[in-house]
Amino acid sequence: MFKAGETETYNCGMPISARNQLRGTIQQLVLGNVMAHVVVRVGENVIESVITRRSAEELGLKQGDTVTAIIKATEVMIQKD
Repeated sequence: MFKAGETETYNCGMPISARNQLRGTIQQLVLGNVMAHVVVRVGENVIESVITRRSAEELGLKQGDTVTAIIKATEVMIQKD
């Protein structure tokens, strides 16, 4: 996460409006014919994403890469332990 006033960029330095950005490491990458399943470890948690295989290949993604998971959602649910 970023402090107020900081601007995070991605995609060749272009600013992005999404504020939920989590830095992690690709733990697993499974390439299908059309889609790719990406598992990113963020601390003790994992974030899973399905993207196109073409995007994964264009980004040159591989296990162990450091990436940023950018989350843009209209709803986030919270559960109290």
